[in-house]
Order: sequence, then C-alpha cells, then structure tokens
Amino acid sequence: MGGMRLGIKTKPEHTPWPDLLDTWRAADDIELFESAWNWDHFYPLSGDLTAPNYEAWTMLAAMAQATRRIRLGCQVTGMIYRHPALLANMAATTDVISAGRLEIGLGAGWMQQECDAYGIELPPLRERFDRFDEGVQAIIGLLSEQSVTFHGTHVRLTDAHCEPKPVQRPHPPIVIGGKGPRRTLRAAARWAQQWHAGAQSPQHWLQLKDVLLGHCADVGRDPAEITCSVNVRVHAETGIGPAVEEAAGYREAGADLVVFNLPHHVPAGYLERLAAEAAPLTE
Repeated sequence: MGGMRLGIKTKPEHTPWPDLLDTWRAADDIELFESAWNWDHFYPLSGDLTAPNYEAWTMLAAMAQATRRIRLGCQVTGMIYRHPALLANMAATTDVISAGRLEIGLGAGWMQQECDAYGIELPPLRERFDRFDEGVQAIIGLLSEQSVTFHGTHVRLTDAHCEPKPVQRPHPPIVIGGKGPRRTLRAAARWAQQWHAGAQSPQHWLQLKDVLLGHCADVGRDPAEITCSVNVRVHAETGIGPAVEEAAGYREAGADLVVFNLPHHVPAGYLERLAAEAAPLTE
C-alpha cells in the first residue's frame, strides 16, 4: 500500500484573519502537508449565521502571497456565484500570484439561504448541473486556449480571451467536489484532475469511487489520471487521534489524499502535533 498525501482545510468562519494567516503559514512550513484549502460561502455554515466569514478567492490570493510552497485551493467554488469567465480570470491571476500552486475547486453550488439573501438564482438541480458542465468547459477553454468561442445554453463566449494565462499549463488542476452519482461523478470523470468528496465512511467513499470508475470507463478516461481525495474532520472535542484513525481507514480504502478539516481557533503548535501523528499515513 502506497503512502497517502495530506492537506489541511480551515473554515473561514468565526475566526480572526491573523489566526487564519498563522495557520496557513504554519502549514506552509511543514513539508508533510501538500495543500491548504478553504470553502466558498458568504455566511458561516455553523453557529451565528450573521458572524464573519471570509470570501474564498480574495483569501486564496492573499494566502498565495503569504506562503511559498503549499498548494492552495477552495473546496469548492460554487459555480452559481460567479460567471465562469470571471472565475477563469480570477484563477489565472491567483495561479500567477502563487507561482503555479493553485488547485481550481469547482462545484455546482447548493446554499439556498445565501442565494435568497443576495438575490442569486439557485436553479433546479438539473439546470444547475447543466450550468456547471458548461461552466467547467468554459473555464478550461479560457485558461488553456488563446481564443474561445463557446455557445452553450447558459454560457456563451465569443472570441473570448483570458490573459495572462496561468503558470500551470495547460491549466491548473481541476478539482470537482461532490458525491452525486449521475452528474457530479460523471463530470469528474470527464474533466477533473482530482475528485474530492466528503464521505460518511471509507465504505461509503469506496461505493462512490466505484461509480466514478464506471463513468471513467464510459467516457474512456484513465482513472489513474484522477487524484481521489476525501475530507476528514478534526473535532475540537475529540482531538487529533480519532481523525488520524479515520484517515487510516481511507488510506486502506485507497484514497490518494486526505484533507484534515481543522477546528476553529487552532492554537500554536497544533499543526506540528497533527503532522507528527499523521506522518505514518504517508509511509
């Protein structure tokens, strides 16, 4: 059994900016952690929904400047929040700022409360995934081609340019997040360099991966081209040990990358302790 790769994720809610900055810089200094992630929401997902929550992509650009080594990404960008051409330009700029360390996390979007508050349309599921599929194709085209003309039902580009191009060519890795068996996993099989899921258990994750493998066979994609990753939550109440034990189960199931979803207000030295306990997973 090969070693697993590791990342960390901070919730950009209920936490002062200096604390988030300290955590990402600490992760950047620990070679064991390959990547650092946030989420794309405008309201917190827990507790007081009127409390602070930082916007994902401006945070990524700032963290790209504040770090030197670690890869950066959002789990995952809601396609409904930004026009795909805007998102492509944001991604290219962030990849340049980071000197080629960006991962482009993409999802269809789901948060009804934010959409209602901001007047953002949240289409029915089928249309939402139609928009998502067109958006992914438009983003890949804009990042990798000099000029793009794309006439979809929902996304229309006419002789469209995105400059500068990202450092990573033909484009930064596309990370498609979710576990919908018909649309999300099929999209991952078609376009993703990484598929990311929040599974209920290693057994559940294996079931989802089997669906992904079936879609890969249908579209003629080599599944070895897709990093398969999963989130493991580190609970403040139970600590690091149970999370590492859960991650070991995903390692046995064949996950390539585990992202430890950190609790709020991580104290100094926490990531060093997490790295020490999780190191055997990478062997």
